[in-house]
Amino acid sequence: MENRILIDRNQIAKRFKPRPDDAHKGTLGHALIVAGSYGKIGAAVLSAKAAMHAGCGLVTAYLPKCGYDIMQTSIPEVMIITDDDAEIITSINPAINYQSIAIGPGIGTNSPTQKALLEFLKQINKPLVLDADALNIIAMSPSEISIPENSIVTPHAKELERLVGSFQNEAEKLAIASAFSIQHNVIVVVKGSPTYIIDKHAIYRNTTGNSALATAGSGDVLTGIIAGLLAQQYSSLDATLIAVYLHGLSADIAVAETSREAFVASDIIKYLGRAFRSLAQK
Repeated sequence: MENRILIDRNQIAKRFKPRPDDAHKGTLGHALIVAGSYGKIGAAVLSAKAAMHAGCGLVTAYLPKCGYDIMQTSIPEVMIITDDDAEIITSINPAINYQSIAIGPGIGTNSPTQKALLEFLKQINKPLVLDADALNIIAMSPSEISIPENSIVTPHAKELERLVGSFQNEAEKLAIASAFSIQHNVIVVVKGSPTYIIDKHAIYRNTTGNSALATAGSGDVLTGIIAGLLAQQYSSLDATLIAVYLHGLSADIAVAETSREAFVASDIIKYLGRAFRSLAQK
């Protein structure tokens, strides 16, 4: 039997951990963002920058070689590892122990990328953040699904349909997403208006956000925020709930100064600091 929970400021404030005064970059986690392909390096930039602005101590981006100059110029705070291929991801083999790993934004679904992801999923045993093309690749190979427990998958409606099959209404959508969460022991973020976070039988309904978020790259930013929080030793559920709430709240704060039409995904990152600050206010 499902349990519906409303995610509001009080719920998030109880889960949020203010940064300790004696913190340093080594205590705030190291996130790896595996993202980008030729023509879609922007997705990697948005995710990596969002992870930094979520308070992560260190962020490394794993990119095809074509993304090196773009990332280095766009975000000098982010470290970079490049794939052997110039245009796509062909291997995923982290050499160090990252506190969180996010995979998917802009990676495409080329055959070498599919193979690299599916092989990596069989080898890793820690929670991941899986988004965008990572989910599309998993959907293309349902018999090979091997997602680490407590991972976070973040599909929009079309990606969810590819993963779990078609649904006719919201009730069916949530039921089928809950079944997927139970089967694979993962958290499912059903992006939309509103966004739902599903942890097996528990269904959380987010209360922030508006139609300004219906813009390219919005999901890439959310992936980065979740990865940044996960690296800071939040549980998978708390990292997801806080990230989704702040992602929406940033848009709510922004539209008061701009407009829903002019809002772009990088504005989420721009206003993220104000969203964080609101959690400290009484």
